[in-house]
Amino acid sequence: MDVPAADTAAVETPAPEDTAPPATPLLAPRDGLPPVVETSTQLVDYAAALRAGTGPVAVDAERASGYRYGQRAYLVQLRRNGSGTGLIDPVPLPDLSVIQDAIGDEEWVLHAANQDLPCLAEIGLVPRRIFDTELAARLAGLPRVGLGAVVESLLGYSLQKGHSAADWSTRPLPEEWLVYAALDVEVLVDLRDALAAILDRQGKTEWARQEFEAILAAGPPPAKVDPWRRTSGVHGLRSRRQLGMLRSLWQARDDMARRRDVAPGRVLPDSAMVSAVHADPTDEAALLELPVFRGRANRKLVSTWFGALTRGRAVPEADLPLHSKPGDGPPPVNRWADRDPAAAARLQAARAALAEVSEKHSVPVENIVSPDLVRRIMWSPPAPADAATIGAALRAGGAREWQIELTLDLLTEAVAGT
Repeated sequence: MDVPAADTAAVETPAPEDTAPPATPLLAPRDGLPPVVETSTQLVDYAAALRAGTGPVAVDAERASGYRYGQRAYLVQLRRNGSGTGLIDPVPLPDLSVIQDAIGDEEWVLHAANQDLPCLAEIGLVPRRIFDTELAARLAGLPRVGLGAVVESLLGYSLQKGHSAADWSTRPLPEEWLVYAALDVEVLVDLRDALAAILDRQGKTEWARQEFEAILAAGPPPAKVDPWRRTSGVHGLRSRRQLGMLRSLWQARDDMARRRDVAPGRVLPDSAMVSAVHADPTDEAALLELPVFRGRANRKLVSTWFGALTRGRAVPEADLPLHSKPGDGPPPVNRWADRDPAAAARLQAARAALAEVSEKHSVPVENIVSPDLVRRIMWSPPAPADAATIGAALRAGGAREWQIELTLDLLTEAVAGT
C-alpha cells in the first residue's frame, strides 16, 4: 500500500507562549451543569438524545487510580452536537449497552484513548471508530500533547486543573469535580476538528487513520508478567531469596487490596515491603519494630505480613524467581557493543536515520516506528536481510503501512551497512 509522504512544508509550529494571547479560562459548561445520570430512566432518555444528535461523540472517563483496586470507571462523560453533555454514574448503572446501541457506529473522540478504552469496555462501551486527540497532536508535531496544553494552543481556552487524580469513587461527587469533568468533553469535538485540519494540511490524515485503527485492533493490554517486579525499590534486593519473599508479600497485599477494593499502595506501601524483606524479621515482634508496621492498621495485620514473609523463605531454591524476568527480546542496549558490535553499529545507524525522519516530519521518533521493534530487527535481522524480509518483520511487529513507507529503506540500509 502506497502512502503519500507528509507535506513537511505545511507543518505548523504553535506560536511561542510569550507571544500567544492569554487563554480564556473555561469555568462553566456552556449549557449549564447537567444532572448526573444515575437511574435507568435517565439513561434511556440520554441515549435517545445521543441518537438524535449529529456528528462525532466526545467521550471521557474518570477512574479512582491510587484509591481503588483496578481501573474501573466511576464517571463517564459524553457530549454530542444536539444532544448536550451527559455525566453518567456507572456505579448504579454498570451496563451502558443502551448508550452503545445509540452511538456504536459513530466516531468517538477521546484524548489518550488507550487509557480509557479498557474501563469503557467493562461497562459495554466499545467504539468502532475513534479520533484520538492526544495521538493526533503527536502526529501534528505539537510540542505538548496533554489535553490542557493542546486546548490552550489550538482553541485558546484554559481548562481547570487539579481533579484528574481525585478519588472519583467519592459519592456524592462534588459539584466542582463535575464541572471539571463536563468541560473536558465540551472541547473535544472542536479540538478534533482543529487537529484534523492541521493533519490534512500536513498530509497526515491517512497516517492518523491507520493509527486510530491500530488502537482498536490491538484490544485490551495483555496481563503483565510478574507484576510484583514493578515494586518500587525492587532493584535494591540482591538475592533470589529476597525476591521470593517480596513476591510472597506482594501477593498477600494484592489479595487483600482486591478483597477490600483499595489501591495496593494504601494497604501497604512498596517501601514497607522492601524494608521488611531487607530486615528479614525472625518473628512478628521484630516486624512490628519497622516503620509503617507499627501503625494500628498493620499491627492488626502483622500475622498476614509475617506469614507471607515466612512462605517466601520456605520456597524451594529451584522455584525462586530469577534476578530478571526472562524475555524474548534483545539484551539492554548498553551491552550490545560488547556482545555484538555489528548489532550495535546497526542500531546506531538506524537511530540516526530515524532521528532525521522524525525532525523532517515533526513527529516524535517513537511514533515514527516502535523503538522496541527497531531494536529487535537490528539485534537479529531476518535472513536474507532485504527490503522484503525487513518489511515483513515490521508488519509482524505491528508497524503501520505509513510507518513502513517512511522507514523501510533506511532500516534496510542500516542492516546492509554491517
